Amino acid sequence: KDIEYIRSVYYNMVEFARFSSSLEKFVGFTEFGVKQADYWNSQASYLAGLRATKETVCKHNIDIR
Repeated sequence: KDIEYIRSVYYNMVEFARFSSSLEKFVGFTEFGVKQADYWNSQASYLAGLRATKETVCKHNIDIR
């Protein structure tokens, strides 16, 4: 089964950045979000941790209903 882990970041109820496990990087939606996404995408260990979240949380629980 193909699953996707998404982590959205909000400020004042506006989504400014999002991590998508299918893209394996952050995408910014505002000027500030683009800057933050660039910074977070430059942090290899942070991205590796988010990729691991998909494996440990999502795939582990996919068959639980």
